[in-house]
Amino acid sequence: MAAHRKPKQSPLGGQAARTAATLALASAATATVFEGSGQAAPRSTPAQVKAEVDRLYEQAEVATEKYNGAKEKADRARAAFDRLRDEAARRTERLNRSREALGTVAAAQYRSGGLDPAIQLALTSDPDQYLERAALAEKAGDRQAAVVSAVRRELVAVRQLHGESEGRLRELKAHEAELRRQKATVQGKLDAARALLARLTAEERARYEAAVAGRDGATGHSSAATTDRADRASAIRGPVTAPNTRAAEAIAFAQAQLGKPYVWGATGPSAYDCSGLTQAAWRAAGVSLPRTTYSQINAGRRVSRSELAPGDLIFFYSGISHVGLYIGGGQMIHAPRPGAPVRVAPIDEMPFAGATRVG
Repeated sequence: MAAHRKPKQSPLGGQAARTAATLALASAATATVFEGSGQAAPRSTPAQVKAEVDRLYEQAEVATEKYNGAKEKADRARAAFDRLRDEAARRTERLNRSREALGTVAAAQYRSGGLDPAIQLALTSDPDQYLERAALAEKAGDRQAAVVSAVRRELVAVRQLHGESEGRLRELKAHEAELRRQKATVQGKLDAARALLARLTAEERARYEAAVAGRDGATGHSSAATTDRADRASAIRGPVTAPNTRAAEAIAFAQAQLGKPYVWGATGPSAYDCSGLTQAAWRAAGVSLPRTTYSQINAGRRVSRSELAPGDLIFFYSGISHVGLYIGGGQMIHAPRPGAPVRVAPIDEMPFAGATRVG
């Protein structure tokens, strides 16, 4: 009887069994790969970390300039809203005064019995008194008409100001929302860069920070030779001969900021971002520049690289996201990025995008 028994069936049907077998093989293959290569992703080299951090900082600077632009627009919208609000308050005060005056006239008419002035005059028996009262009534009528007209004008003006204020308030809220978005982007990029740098060993981090600060970080330790090289890196080679007084004043201001920290969104006096530094330098020379790199490049006459003169603004990267102040000899003063203070640097350390002459 055993020979006639049906073979025991697998609990999985044909298709299900095939699927299970396929999954088992895939799992085995995956396990083999991991056994050979290890579970953890390969550690990035210091050079790879530096390249990625540089990329993140460049992206953070792009977002910083967008933040600066949004802040500039938000500041303008807030100032306009405040002006409209103050004007509306002044107009409302005048409107209330006019209403009070109109109320006084109405109350006087009520007390006089509400009779038309012409009827009251007609009842006067004394001709001289009649003429005198007629003149006064005419003046009172003129004043009343003027008060009514004033009330109407103020009502229209107040309504218009309230409408404009609401529009400015919507604009302000939109710019503030953009401000928050760009701020979050900047902080996200900087946090990602810091997380990457945290993967480096203490020695690798010291070398990286020394290089960013403009020192020769070969050993990661301070030395007289390293300090001397750092001093030379932040020193201006030879006297700066500016083409005019204003350019000289802008350069002198920028020189006085050497060593101050880079802080995104900062315009001085204790810290700067790149466009904040150039704006402050030219402001010291009596020239008002817009806030962002995107606007500053259009704030003067474009010049070619071969035409550069001390005081010119030099812009970098295809997105015009960085700016420095040219000081001659192929050098500029600029605020590089977080961890790198305001310093002198060669203009060829970044991709040149254009230059503008202001003043």
